[in-house]
Amino acid sequence: MPLLINFKICDNAEECNGIASCPTGALSWDSKKKTIKIDNSKCVSCGVCVPTCMVGAIKVAKNEKEYSKLKKEIDADKRKVSDLFTDRYGAQPLHKAFLIDEDKFEKEVLHYHKIAVAELFNENSIICLYCSIPIKELFDGKNIKYRKVGLEGNSLLKQFDVSKLPALLFFNDGKLIGKIEGAFEPEKKAEIDSKIKSILK
Repeated sequence: MPLLINFKICDNAEECNGIASCPTGALSWDSKKKTIKIDNSKCVSCGVCVPTCMVGAIKVAKNEKEYSKLKKEIDADKRKVSDLFTDRYGAQPLHKAFLIDEDKFEKEVLHYHKIAVAELFNENSIICLYCSIPIKELFDGKNIKYRKVGLEGNSLLKQFDVSKLPALLFFNDGKLIGKIEGAFEPEKKAEIDSKIKSILK
């Protein structure tokens, strides 16, 4: 039976873990259309890809009844990618689906063909959850890819001339288009909203 992807919550990126884990090539990357491609003639319903998707967007049906049920659930799903942004800017990471190491920065962010936002932080820059702004409030409704990057060295700071953490780096097709440095408490949300709007205009 075929597999399904809920593209409403999938960031549709080339580095999809499902593609990497699929033993038959049923999932692949379409370089022309810039999208994840499904070839259900190759799917053997092994389910290996399902747990690799950290946001639960990949589903595998084992029979017609299950396929119909899953498709209805996906069709009725009103969520979008930004609804999964449970983390807060500058705060301790909560959702591991968006947390990456420095060595994955190039593949996850610079190789992304649309707008990606990378939050750089280290243990010294993490502030209290109660004194930070939810990422969802900053990017709700915006079609972006968000990743939180825990720094161990200074290579990314030097590469993008970042002097203060936490920091938000904005990229469009791998090119830096803007950055915001330093923490913002909730009462300064309007200020950071204005900065983001100016960058993404």
